[in-house]
Amino acid sequence: MTDDLMRAGSLDELYTLLKPLSTGPGWNKPAPSLWDEPRKTFVPFRWRYDQAKAALGAAGRLINTELAERRNLILFNPVPGNDYATTRTLLAAYQMILPQEKARSHRHTPNALRLIVDADDGAYTVVDGVKLMMRPGDVLLTPNWCWHGHGNESPAPAYWIDFLDTPLIHALEPMFFEPHPETYEPVTRTTTESPMRFGWEDTLRRLSEAAKTPSGPYGTQIELGNPAMATISLHMVLLQSGAETAAHRTTSNNIYAVAQGHGASVIDGQSFVWSRGDVIAVPAWRPHSHCANEDSVLLRVSDEPVLQKLDLLRCDAG
Repeated sequence: MTDDLMRAGSLDELYTLLKPLSTGPGWNKPAPSLWDEPRKTFVPFRWRYDQAKAALGAAGRLINTELAERRNLILFNPVPGNDYATTRTLLAAYQMILPQEKARSHRHTPNALRLIVDADDGAYTVVDGVKLMMRPGDVLLTPNWCWHGHGNESPAPAYWIDFLDTPLIHALEPMFFEPHPETYEPVTRTTTESPMRFGWEDTLRRLSEAAKTPSGPYGTQIELGNPAMATISLHMVLLQSGAETAAHRTTSNNIYAVAQGHGASVIDGQSFVWSRGDVIAVPAWRPHSHCANEDSVLLRVSDEPVLQKLDLLRCDAG
């Protein structure tokens, strides 16, 4: 083969000889490997909580926690070939647990968190043995390799939105998963005060005390954690009624979940109306802005920490 390569009498002959070697000529690539700005691969999209809640209600009748470790609905970006990721690096999913149910404990390398949408007193998650009560508006963390499971001791179903960096872990490949050896992790204590829980009441207090920037790129926002996890940053965004945020674009992928209120977002020229519990995907480098019809609060989930570490975070006016 080496001699054949050396004797190649034309480029076509050389290309033919290179192909079985899994080698390609860099000067004759079928598609460019470098381009002048991020491509538009994933698309903006909005998922409605009322539709997800109806589907989860049906799932509650049709599947139990013995058959499904988690009763959840994956919010996959509607682009060809994709049936999992919400944005390139992040995943969102709606999840529900019925009264008196328990979801088995496990741990995995993807970082995860959840925004509680509807839950009565008695819904909880357990993180590394600590039982954390779930209340609407709360954000709960289950970082990389922490044991976690869920339960519901209340008389009503509990609903929340999960966020994970699983697509990023898939790309990097350090995926590990382990079920708990005792099925349900033993509880060592119960609390509402934990670095794994950001309570709704504290979020509202911090937003009320924050300097108001209604027309800034993200309205008035506060950060949960610094950052919350190594690959995921979390911000609560206050959108004041009638104020429009500045259109901007960023190399980070953002997913917004509506904790309170209703309004609309314009993403790359498309308008998406939203209300409490809805989820909105804003892929990287898509200009976007928000306008609320009443004072509203959105959770912004982003891969900014990854881009900051790699010196790849850029943001400019849209």
